[in-house]
Amino acid sequence: MMKAVCVWSLVAVCVLCVCVAYKPVIIVHGLFDSPADFINLHRFINLSHPGTNVTVLDMFDHSASLQPLWKQVEGFTEAIYPIMQNAADGVHLICYSQGGLVCRGILSTLSDHNVHTFISLSSPQAGQYGDTDYLKYLFPRFVKSNLYHVCYTAVGQKISICNYWNDPHHKDMYINSSDYLALLNNERANPNSTAWKQNFLRIKKLVLIGGADDGVITPWQSSQFGFYDENETVVEMKNQKVFLMDIFGLKTLYARGDLVLCSMAGVAHVFWHSNETVYKTCIEQWLT
Repeated sequence: MMKAVCVWSLVAVCVLCVCVAYKPVIIVHGLFDSPADFINLHRFINLSHPGTNVTVLDMFDHSASLQPLWKQVEGFTEAIYPIMQNAADGVHLICYSQGGLVCRGILSTLSDHNVHTFISLSSPQAGQYGDTDYLKYLFPRFVKSNLYHVCYTAVGQKISICNYWNDPHHKDMYINSSDYLALLNNERANPNSTAWKQNFLRIKKLVLIGGADDGVITPWQSSQFGFYDENETVVEMKNQKVFLMDIFGLKTLYARGDLVLCSMAGVAHVFWHSNETVYKTCIEQWLT
């Protein structure tokens, strides 16, 4: 009788081990950040999903995050790919702020990625157009209304923030000059658009997190693919051309039931990744 109990206990333990195996989580930071900024998020994941392999990528930290986004896509892809190859069941991506746009570039160009859930944490997915502290620090002589003079030049496109600067009053200049966001959105003719859409749609779930009190992402609805029209009136995602024409897969994800919006008030931009309520409400359930 004792032997039978022991054997059954071992079987129960093994079954339990299989049931609680979580996919690896890869975190990509934003502008001026480094892995040190994600200690709390790392801890939240370990507490709710014990044993999860969490990697906060340590590259393009601090001022290096100003390098062009395609260069960052290349570097982060090289770091992420081996993790993917060692994860037979796939991985989850949590990408914060500017990092969310880097991750879109990775997911669009990497044909054999195995990302299950892409969590975009307060990222300017539809672009940025606002007079923020970041803008004042980077371009002290400019405001949002005239930054296009810098960003929509060959020199400006070597600065990450200019890769997604989306001036609604100079749309033609944006489309013709943006080397990154306009290509991802297929707003400028892109011969790779069909392949990029197929690659992006390999994800099983897209979670878009943002909120009205962010204070940096402008408009805040850009974190959920909303953006200004020429009158600076916010047009929500479902009325945007990229959604209506399903340019890179948003409408397909919505039709599949795999597009999740999570909006939270009272969270300033720099606290999204350290706020436990944000984690429990918008992130935790997707990291299985």
